[in-house]
Amino acid sequence: MPLTRTLPLLTALLLTATACAAPAGEDSGPDDAAGPPQAIVSLSPTTTEMLYAVGAGEQVVAVDEQSDFPAEVPVTELSGYTPNVEAILGYAPDLVVTTDDNGGLVSGLERAGVEVLLLPAGDDVDDTYDQIEQVGAATGHEDAADDLVERMRTEIDEIVASVPERAEPLTYFHELDDTYYTVTDATYIGNAYELLGLRSIATGDDAYPQLSEELILEADPDLVFLADAQCCGVTPESVAERAGWDGLTAVREGRVHVVDEDIASRWGPRIVDFLREVAALVRDVPATTAEAAPAP
Repeated sequence: MPLTRTLPLLTALLLTATACAAPAGEDSGPDDAAGPPQAIVSLSPTTTEMLYAVGAGEQVVAVDEQSDFPAEVPVTELSGYTPNVEAILGYAPDLVVTTDDNGGLVSGLERAGVEVLLLPAGDDVDDTYDQIEQVGAATGHEDAADDLVERMRTEIDEIVASVPERAEPLTYFHELDDTYYTVTDATYIGNAYELLGLRSIATGDDAYPQLSEELILEADPDLVFLADAQCCGVTPESVAERAGWDGLTAVREGRVHVVDEDIASRWGPRIVDFLREVAALVRDVPATTAEAAPAP
C-alpha cells in the first residue's frame, strides 16, 4: 500500500483509540463511575431485611406493602406480586431489588434505565449467604455484607453443634395453615430443620403438600411447629382440641410450638434467630436410652 494512503489510515485509528480510552486513573465501568445507588426500592420482605442488615437502609426510599422488618422501613402500597412499573418509577429509583419477575417487571424497569437485582427464593442457607453478598456488592456495602455472612456462618455452626446427635432423626409437622399445608425437607425451611437433625413427615415431589388429618395422626410427629398462629389464630391449645390430636406424641409431651411465620417464610439474615429458637426446643426432647449411653 502506498505510504500516502497508509498514514491517513493510521492517524484515524489512533484518534479512535484515544477517544475510546478511559482517562488515566479513572475506572471505565459504568457502575463504578455512577457510585453506589442512592434510591433503592425493595419489593420483597426478604430483600428488605437483607438491605438493612448490610447497612443500606439509608439508601432505601420505598419498600413493598409486605415488608415489615425492621420497624423503620418506608412501607408503601407497592406490590411485589402485582408490580406496577409506573408506580415504582414514581420513587425515582436507581436500583430495584426483588425476588420475582412478575408481570414483566425486570424488562419494564430496564427499559426505563433502572438497574434490577433479582434474588429468587433460596433453597438453603448457602443461598442466603450468596444473596447477602450480592446485596452488599450492589449497594456499596461489600465489607459489611462479608462480615454479616461470617457472623452468620459462625453462629449457625455453633447452633448446629449444640444439638445432640440421635440414632434416628426427630420428625416434625410444620403447619402453614389450618388446612394442613406443610413443607417437605426439599424446601428452604425444611433444609433449616434438617440442619438440626429433624425430618418432615411430608414427602413427595410437591414441596408444599396438603396432608390429610389421618396421615398426620398416623405419622405421629415428635414435634409440631405452628406457622399459622399469626394468620389463623392457631395455638397449641386449639391443636390439642382437634379430634384425635390429643393422642399425638407432640401434644402429649407439650411439643407443639408457635414459630414466627414471617421469619419461617423468609430466607434472610433472621434465619439465625429461627435456628436458635428451634435448636433450643430440639435440645429439650429427651434422648433415648441408646442415645444417652456413652460410647464404648
